[in-house]
Amino acid sequence: MSNKDFPRTPLYRALQSDRYTRQDTISSIEKLTGRQLIVYEANLWSNRSSLGEEDIQPFGDLFARLSPKQNVDLLLQSPGGDIDAAEKIVYMCREIAGEFRVIVPEYAKSAATLIALASDEVIMGLASELGPIDAQLTGPGPGGAVFQTSAQSFIDEFDRIKEEVDKTGNLSPAYFPLLEGLNLGFIRMCRNLMERSQRFAEKWLKKYMLKDDPVAAERLAADLCNVKEWLSHGVVIDADEAAKRGVNVKKLRQDDNLWEKIWYLHCCYGVLFRQTSIAKIYESTRVSLPFE
Repeated sequence: MSNKDFPRTPLYRALQSDRYTRQDTISSIEKLTGRQLIVYEANLWSNRSSLGEEDIQPFGDLFARLSPKQNVDLLLQSPGGDIDAAEKIVYMCREIAGEFRVIVPEYAKSAATLIALASDEVIMGLASELGPIDAQLTGPGPGGAVFQTSAQSFIDEFDRIKEEVDKTGNLSPAYFPLLEGLNLGFIRMCRNLMERSQRFAEKWLKKYMLKDDPVAAERLAADLCNVKEWLSHGVVIDADEAAKRGVNVKKLRQDDNLWEKIWYLHCCYGVLFRQTSIAKIYESTRVSLPFE
């Protein structure tokens, strides 16, 4: 019995892949969609995977030699990161692209979800997930460990203490350690960060994805910023939940020919990350830029 008699899974085939195989797959996806495909995949196992200003130049290379207003698909795998860098990428995508879709093979969270919301349509499948867009702050936690929490959590706790003081006329000594070093400027910063995320989503939803329903755009932006609704910043918002909330989602079945190619390509990057120290890769049929 020959090897061809055994069906090969996407991950197995990806283990045998290289850059040219990935670019051939990108080309085959473009033939199916009739759109230019660019890829931004971050290595979720790397501590350098966050989206930031260092992504702008490679994105510029991805757009080099593209025809103006050509329809573009962005394959996006990212844990999120800097909201300002995310919006700069959105400006670049919307300047070059006619129709702009975001393909989420597995994971596009936080600021990466904001990029998806700025598209015309989000392509998702079985393993795809978006996430809440509330701004996050990182700092030292118990035992010196790095701690990440929503900016809204500081606002809520400050407001709760203020309400208790207004009601009782006293500040409990138990709050002294909590309030030490905490100033009104920090609380204002937290409020600004939360408003920034919501305004980002509203602006681009109203301009593109939900341009015919501004009320729905405002509702979706507020919903995704609602910490009390989601409780965890890492909560999974799958294709069905995203569509239910108002995101323009096209969900592809596992056996869909296009999704099979997308998932295979995504597996190729996963294998590359497991075998190297690459933190991010930017790729198209013309460009391949891996960065450690």
